[in-house]
This record gives sequence, structure tokens and C-alpha cells, in this order.
Amino acid sequence: MNTRLVAARVVTRVLQDGQSLTAALDHAFVGIESVKDRAFIQALCYGVCRQYHRLDFILTQLVEKPLKDAEVKALALVGLYQLNFMRVKAHAAVSETVLATGKKPWAKSLINAVLRTYLREQEGLERKADRFQVAALSHPDWLIKQLEQDWPEQAPNILLENNQQPPMVLRVNLAKTNREHYLQLLLNQNIAAETVSFCPSALRLDKPVPVELLPGFAQGLASVQDTAAQLAAGLLDVQPGQRVLDVCAAPGGKTAHILESQPQLKELVAVDIDEARMLRVSENLQRLGLHATLVVGDGAKPSDWWDGRLFDRILLDAPCSALGVIRRHPDIKLLRRAEDIAQLQSLQKTILAAVWPLLVPGGVLIYATCSILKQENEQQIQAFLAEHSDAVELSLGNADWGVAGICGQQILTGESAMDGFYYARIRKV
Repeated sequence: MNTRLVAARVVTRVLQDGQSLTAALDHAFVGIESVKDRAFIQALCYGVCRQYHRLDFILTQLVEKPLKDAEVKALALVGLYQLNFMRVKAHAAVSETVLATGKKPWAKSLINAVLRTYLREQEGLERKADRFQVAALSHPDWLIKQLEQDWPEQAPNILLENNQQPPMVLRVNLAKTNREHYLQLLLNQNIAAETVSFCPSALRLDKPVPVELLPGFAQGLASVQDTAAQLAAGLLDVQPGQRVLDVCAAPGGKTAHILESQPQLKELVAVDIDEARMLRVSENLQRLGLHATLVVGDGAKPSDWWDGRLFDRILLDAPCSALGVIRRHPDIKLLRRAEDIAQLQSLQKTILAAVWPLLVPGGVLIYATCSILKQENEQQIQAFLAEHSDAVELSLGNADWGVAGICGQQILTGESAMDGFYYARIRKV
């Protein structure tokens, strides 16, 4: 098995077939048991996706015409990534990547020439890439323009943060232990971490570790969840005896956190349209020893699954562009299109309007996305409030995070090491 070839085939599935990087890697890992090989393949694939626009620009400078063979192009990108961004010896990167071309003599010669020319002309090629905005920032042009429009002052830092590797953050299960005790358990395993002042359940690790090495993970003492996503449960402020609806709930991190934060709920109903992803919710809850009513259903069509009983709290983690989590899913830069935003905005509006009647008078709805675009966030809520006279926005209190918008609070990617996220809190009057 040539790990470079496996990585190139994963990248090809993303670039040519539009498959998510997560799904493509899951498929590629079948039959690969070596932890070291899996880690190397994953590093190559994430790296190529993260730096794709820069690598692609450089590749165009090294070939006379575009490469029609998608797999060979992916191999070239894998080779360039190793030479520029990894601590792989140059001769090994070149020889192993050339070897991955297999029985394609023309590809062997081409890859060899591309990588050796890059090594000779690296400094000039990198300077040239720095002068071309898409390559310098390694983002598609439409996204650069959109971020500059929405966040003219913060856009440079957002673009920079999008290309960084995100931290690994844990959510301590406060129903089973406390953060200080779990922090000590980590230290006993030589796993360094720090607390997050504004999020009582969060511990940010100095370095990522496999979940199998986390003390008590199998017993539900902790889960992996970014700090920004952990803020949802606190904002929902659930009370004993209440009935809660979690819409678009998969994969269940926020569902679990709500149950951990308030074990005396009357019921929590978690709804998602994707049956396979709802299976993950079930598995997560089982590991944590928690129970919720799980429903496979369309949030936009409550009449198909709602039992007619109102909810005291609703969390709508709305489908969105996910542009706030590019650090974790760099393939978003390759798969998302500018025209997707209006379609997502329309879907968000439909679901929000559909679940609003399910909220009891006096109840609270939290609208959340992992996007940083105003069109999906503050503009969405502003329009909803204008169209619903029985809705009023509630303050998020003295939040020690985010940027206050016309409505709600926006976390920009990288703030306090968090993913990009948006929250708004609305009461029915």
C-alpha cells in the first residue's frame, strides 16, 4: 500500500465527486489498521484541502497545460504539500509520490519533473503565489469577497485562522464529575489542558490526543466539542420539569450537553432528517448514559412528527454554510458555492417559521449556526422578528465572547480559539 496514493484518491473523491473529506477518509480507511499510516494519510488529505488554492496555483506554474487525469493531479498536489508544509525529507517525498503513479510512465515522468522543478524554483514560485490573492489566502475568490463585505476589519484574521489547525476541546460531563477533578485526571495521564473562563464545562487541550487515551471517555466523563458549541446549553437555560425540542440535532453534542446540564427535564425530543446521523445521536447518548426521544423527521414539516404538545425551550441548530468550522473541515472551501448561501437562508427561514408555533407562550428559542455570514445569522433573525409580532429578542447577558450584531452575538473564527458560531435568543410573548 502506498499511503500517498491512498491520500490522492481521497482528494480526488473530494475534488471530482464532491464527496466530503470525512466520508472519503472513512471509505479509504477500511482495511488500513496501522494508526501511523492512517494519521499520515489524514494529515496529507487535510493539508491538501486546507492549502488547495495555493498548491493548485503553484501546480499551474509547473505544467504546460491543465492535468486531465484527476488522480495524477491529486498526486502532484500531495507531493507539493509534503515539500512545502511537512517534515518529510525531500527525496522521500519525491520518490514515494512518483512511485504512487504505478503503471503510468507518462505520469511518473510528469510528477518527477513537477516536484524536482518545484524544489529548484521554490522561492520564486512561493513569491509568485503570495502576489495572487486566492493563492496567498488559500480561499476561493467568492468567499474572500463575502468575508471582506461582512467583516471588513476582521476578514484578514478570519482568513488566517481558517488555515490553522483547530484545538481539541473537551466538554466535561458535569452530571458525573467536575471540571477540576477531570483536569487532574488529564494531568495524571500527562495530557496538558487549560480551562475556559466563560464556559464552565470546557477544557482546551494543548495537543490533540486520540479519544481512547482520554480518562473515563468510554464511561461518559467527557466528550469532544468545541467551546463555541458548548455555549448553547447555557443560553437555553433549561429548568427542571421542562419539555425541550432540539431541531437538526445530529450528531447530538448539544442534545447530550442539555441533558447533562439538567437531568430533571420532563422530556427532550431530538429531531433530525438524516437517519444515519440520528444513529450517531443514539450512540453518543448511550455512551453518556443519557436518554432522549429521538425522531427522524424534517424540521420544516413538524406536522409529520409533532405530537401536539408545546415545548418550553427550543434549540434550532439551523442547517448552514458551516463557514465557521472550515478549520475542522477544510473541504468546505472546495465544496461550498456562493449560490448555496441563498438556498440555505431560505431553508433556515422555513424551519424557523415551522417550529415557532411549537413553543409555549413565554418559552425561549435559541437560533444557532456555525456560520459567520450575516445573511444566515443576524439578517435572518432581524427578518424573523419583523414578521412575527409575538417574538422578542432577549439579551445574551454580559457575554464574555463574540461580537454583538443587529441581532444576536457572532463568534468569529479563532476568537478565544473557538470555531465561528452565531447565537440569538428569542422569547414568545
